[in-house]
Amino acid sequence: MKTLWAVVLTVAELAAFEYGLKPVHVNDKTYCFFGAPEVMNTHNNGNMVNSCFVDAGGSYLVIDSGPTYLYAKEAHMQINALKPMKVSHVINTHVHDDHWLGNGYFLAQGATLAGPTPFEHAIHSQETPRMALRISKAAYEGTTPTVPSKLIAQSGSLHVNDMEVQIVHVDHKAHTSGDLFIYIPSIKTLFAGDLVFNDRIPSLRDGDLNGWIKALDQIASYGAQTLIGGHGVRFDAKAAEFTYGYLTRLRDEVRSAIEEGVTIDAALERIVMGEYKSAAMYDVMHRANVEAAYRMLEWEE
Repeated sequence: MKTLWAVVLTVAELAAFEYGLKPVHVNDKTYCFFGAPEVMNTHNNGNMVNSCFVDAGGSYLVIDSGPTYLYAKEAHMQINALKPMKVSHVINTHVHDDHWLGNGYFLAQGATLAGPTPFEHAIHSQETPRMALRISKAAYEGTTPTVPSKLIAQSGSLHVNDMEVQIVHVDHKAHTSGDLFIYIPSIKTLFAGDLVFNDRIPSLRDGDLNGWIKALDQIASYGAQTLIGGHGVRFDAKAAEFTYGYLTRLRDEVRSAIEEGVTIDAALERIVMGEYKSAAMYDVMHRANVEAAYRMLEWEE
C-alpha cells in the first residue's frame, strides 16, 4: 500500500508542476520571461534564463525556448492569455541547454526551429543535458532534447509574416562558438542571447574574452532602443554596459598582471574587481573567469 501511495503522489507531483511564469511587457511587440540570476537548481528548476515572444503579426517568433518542455508550454499559455496565436518560428541564440530545451514543445506545435551550426554536434550527442541532472524530475518531465533543423552559418534575414528579422552570426568565438543575435528593425529591438548578462557575473567557460568584447562592439553599432540579454531583467538601450564593463576591466587587469610577470595563482588573489562583488554569482564565477582570461591572454602577441 505504501508503494502504491508513493506512485500516486509522484504522478500527482509531475502533473501539478508549474513555474509560475509572468510575462513582462517589454515593448509594443515583445513580451519576455526573465529568470532569476542563479545557477540552475531544484529551486528555480531552470527558470534562470530569459525567453521572449515577439508578435510578428499572425504568429509569434520566440527567441530562446527556455530550459524545459513544461517551461515552454507554460510560457506559451501565459502569452496566449494576452493574445492567442501560434508560434511559427523559434530561434536559439546558442547551444547552452537552458536556452533551447523547450524546443520540443514548440516543434510539436508546428514551429520552425533555427539555431547556429554548433548544434550539428548536439544532434548525435548521447550526453545527458546539465538541466536533467540539476533540476527536479517534475520540472523536467516531458523534455526531450530537440535541436534546430535549420542551422545558420552566416548572417541573413528572414520574414516572419511581414516582419523583417535580421539574424546576425558572430563569425568568431565570443560567449560560445557560433553565437547569434537577432535584430528587428521595425521595433529597434535586439536580442543578444548570452552575449549580454545583467544582474549576475557572466561566464567565460566556453568563450573567448577578446572575441566577446568584439561582439559587444558589433551589437552597439546597431543602436537598438531595446536590448535584451540572455540573463538579467534590464532591457533598455544601455543593457550591455554591465557585461562590457566587466569584460573590458577583466581584460585590462589580467593583461597588466601578465605584463608584470604575475603568476596565475597570484593573479587569482590580486584581481578582485571589488565593484562587482555585489553582483549575483560573483563568488561562483569571478575567480574562474580570471583563470580563463589569464590562460587566453598569456598567449597574446
